[in-house]
Amino acid sequence: MQDRLKNRLKDLREDRDLTQDALVAILNMNKTTYTRYEQGVCDIPLEFAKKMASFYNVSLDYIAGMIDTPRKLR
Repeated sequence: MQDRLKNRLKDLREDRDLTQDALVAILNMNKTTYTRYEQGVCDIPLEFAKKMASFYNVSLDYIAGMIDTPRKLR
């Protein structure tokens, strides 16, 4: 599942035409940390996954790669 998760983060970011630099500036986080999440080097904490789901307006099961069609949040 980790491969799907990291690929999903990258795909969502690229779908928004965001670079990693732009995204980490928006999220106010360290680029190295985000890069490690996106590359699958580090496990993604649940709170960060929830933040990404909210930011991209998609469900956690989509972020996690459990479903292939995004479901919007409320």
